[in-house]
Amino acid sequence: MLVVEDDQFVRSALIRHLTEASHTVRSVGTALEALREVAHHRFDVVILDLGLPDLDGSEALKMLRGITDVPVIIATARDDEAEIVRLLNDGADDYLTKPFSVEHLSARMAAVLRRSQATAAEPPPRVLRVGGLAIDPLRRQAELDGAVLDLTRREFDLLTFLAGRPGVVVARRELLAEVWQQSYGDDQTIDVHLSWLRRKLGETAARPRYIHTLRGVGVKLEPPL
Repeated sequence: MLVVEDDQFVRSALIRHLTEASHTVRSVGTALEALREVAHHRFDVVILDLGLPDLDGSEALKMLRGITDVPVIIATARDDEAEIVRLLNDGADDYLTKPFSVEHLSARMAAVLRRSQATAAEPPPRVLRVGGLAIDPLRRQAELDGAVLDLTRREFDLLTFLAGRPGVVVARRELLAEVWQQSYGDDQTIDVHLSWLRRKLGETAARPRYIHTLRGVGVKLEPPL
């Protein structure tokens, strides 16, 4: 795994504890070094600090997501909920607020690795079709009536999950668990992504075509009438 942390004391402690837990660890102190490492080596997990000297960690996360799908755990002293939600939406797989225990980090890493390995073991998925929607999970491309949709990573994952269950009402708790890989969270995160997704599908909550919300029950995706 790759540890991206500019504080030498924290970095050394992380390396020591991860090595004692039988992990192979590489470490860097800047965003540029992290991008170089990811471009030349294969990692199972990246632990990313936000307060880097050359580039804010949130920008580094976006750049990492441009070249790799490696699981990223954010390690930050920032505890602003809006920023945490934004980081998760930008592609972080999990986050930890400093200070945190080694046991807590190890548990989060184990959970992220289980999800990553389970995904890698899945057979190549088929193209999902719902009405005029065609979603190719393997190529990570979605089209509506033949036009390619410009979706963020999380929007694509949300659309794919719903399209795999056409007409089935999915509870918000299930969406958090399966799309965000979180056992808890804010419903507002789901609402915001549904709103963005609806906009790109040319619809609104008041005038739905594909995405329908059943208040107090959940969400479903089905072809328009």
